[in-house]
Amino acid sequence: MSRAAVALLPVLVLLPSSAGARSSPTLRAGAAVAELALPAGVPVAGYGSPARRLLVPDLLDRHPHAFWLRPSTGVRDPIMARALVLDTAAERLLWVAVDLVAADPALVGEVRARAAAVGLAYSTVIVSASHTHSGPGAYIDSEVFGALATDRYDAGVRRAVLDGILAAVERAERDKAPALVGAGTTTAPALTESRLDRPLDPELALLKLVRPGGQAVALVWNYAIHGTTLPASNLRLSADVMGEASRRLERTLGAPALFVNGAVGDVSPRGHGEAAIADAGGQLATTVGAAWARVPVAGDAGLETLHGRIDLPPPFVSVRNCLGHWVPGGLTVPLGSTLPRSAELVAVALGPSAWVTVPGELETRLGRVVKAAGRRHFPVAFVAGLSNGYLGYLLTADAYHRRGYIECASLYGERAGEMVARAAADLLERLGTRRASRAPRGAARAQTSSGRRCCGGAHPS
Repeated sequence: MSRAAVALLPVLVLLPSSAGARSSPTLRAGAAVAELALPAGVPVAGYGSPARRLLVPDLLDRHPHAFWLRPSTGVRDPIMARALVLDTAAERLLWVAVDLVAADPALVGEVRARAAAVGLAYSTVIVSASHTHSGPGAYIDSEVFGALATDRYDAGVRRAVLDGILAAVERAERDKAPALVGAGTTTAPALTESRLDRPLDPELALLKLVRPGGQAVALVWNYAIHGTTLPASNLRLSADVMGEASRRLERTLGAPALFVNGAVGDVSPRGHGEAAIADAGGQLATTVGAAWARVPVAGDAGLETLHGRIDLPPPFVSVRNCLGHWVPGGLTVPLGSTLPRSAELVAVALGPSAWVTVPGELETRLGRVVKAAGRRHFPVAFVAGLSNGYLGYLLTADAYHRRGYIECASLYGERAGEMVARAAADLLERLGTRRASRAPRGAARAQTSSGRRCCGGAHPS
């Protein structure tokens, strides 16, 4: 079996697998795509290096949308919002995947409010940023992140982002109809490398939603990769390699392909530049497409959500982490109220799968801890990173005390990574326990026995 061979997990069903796909769907789903109509000259966010910065901040208002960073010089590939609506008798979930470097909590609230204003209410809203470092800036109202990597807030840019998201949401609602669900995992090609010289997680997870007749509704694919294939010198808007792969998948499937990043804190792409985008995007699309073809679906998928909140220590910059071990460990720059002191996490179970949002860039080792907790209850479990907020890098304690960029940008101290990972794992544990308590007696055994040999794939440990 080739390197990209699919290692699929069994579909979680309460009936024998041969009957599951024929049962009446209990889920309605719709999905759609919309391009963000961004104003010309919007800054390109993601890098804070001199290659992206204006030589002098735009104090004379020469640029309508840029202040700290250079204006974009055009569009390499479209910046997209993709929306997935999931609807049952008990839950209404909106999941937006958008080509941005990060999603702030206020953006999530504004998406919810804009949807409500047109009569669309949701029990759960998730906004996941792809983490492209060549997407638009000026849309986040944060002095810290604005000065570092996203530029000064511009209401017009924010409005364009929200308009594009809402257009995708409204189209997804119009597309909503009964749907079947499946989930699986596969091993991704060797396209990434570690920033900490440690093993990475090569797993790629996917959700498959189709109509009862087999027509594709949506694909959600989850993989950890930084959107830094294009360098800081690039000034054209781009969704980077993740957007390249999603566009190829959409051409093949005829349905939206929502990319959701994983535990990406210590993960970088191996290749860089224009050729690398085409090559890596093609490899990812081929791998995900092969997995999609093999994932079976069922019609009795339950949808459940669990919301949690975590309190965080006061944020600060460790000067030692930024400059080196010669700096006294106690020398810090407090960030006060410029960054949040709490964050929301959301765990979702859908059919055989479960995921949990993480508002930042979790280290690989912590992401594996979270996924392991989920897999005690669900065949497929993954981390939806950079979702519903942004807290920066979330590292293990030993990684935090190294010197480097990601350590310098870890803003809540040595314990923050473990705190967030524990909270995320706990949500998945609680969600799994709640589902198990509602399942008919003997169902768990039936779920496991319904096919570890499904589709010729091996069951990961």
